[in-house]
Amino acid sequence: MRAKVYLRELRRLHGELVAMQEWVKSSGAKICVVFEGRDTAGKGGMIKAITERVSPRVFRVVALPAPTERERSQMYIQRYIPHLPGAGDVVIFDRSWYNRAGVERVMGFCTEEQTRQFLRAAPDVERAIVDSGVILLKYWLEVSPEEQTRRLRNRINDPRKVWKLSDLDLRSYTHWYDYSRARDEMFRTTDTSWAPWHVAQTNDKKRGRLNVITHLLDSVPYKPLPSRDTKLPKRQQADGYREPALTVDQIPTPF
Repeated sequence: MRAKVYLRELRRLHGELVAMQEWVKSSGAKICVVFEGRDTAGKGGMIKAITERVSPRVFRVVALPAPTERERSQMYIQRYIPHLPGAGDVVIFDRSWYNRAGVERVMGFCTEEQTRQFLRAAPDVERAIVDSGVILLKYWLEVSPEEQTRRLRNRINDPRKVWKLSDLDLRSYTHWYDYSRARDEMFRTTDTSWAPWHVAQTNDKKRGRLNVITHLLDSVPYKPLPSRDTKLPKRQQADGYREPALTVDQIPTPF
């Protein structure tokens, strides 16, 4: 997709996201969006595209670090519960409780029994979330093995992106089909009528972003609020005030 076309469509969708935001604030709606997917599938760029023109007070991104010792002793999904949305919130999980069914399972960070317990419990927990009035949307971003290889090599060679490449990414790269099997079982057990999975192909990142944002907007029953007739008020008079020569340090102005 040409950049000009992409930016034009993204600008239009950003306007709709702002309209959705204002409806969420006024209606007290609760939206929870979960992003999972292959390494390099574009979760970060997708979330940035969704949130770059809306308020961080309404759209909150949750990306939890590795659990503490205390959190490891809790019920697995427990540490995610406090981050669920309240009235007027849109919460976006950059990876979520589904870590247990994916990276933790494949890389040996949990046992098979722990994974099975999670897969049995997740649908009931999500049923409770939805029954509490939360609109729960689960997206899986899928990328081909060839495109994943290209993107990882790009990260290795681009100093702007090297921070995106972790040792875990390199280890995970060798487990393509283990991740495929884990994904397939996760879909079989947690793709429910109340919380279905939605798969987005993201080999073309631009198309993928536009498709997901469009689907997100279509999945939320928002209605644009009436526009306000807003005019700037008159600014106060100087009343003798004069701007002094500022004595604090001024940054250089090379441009």
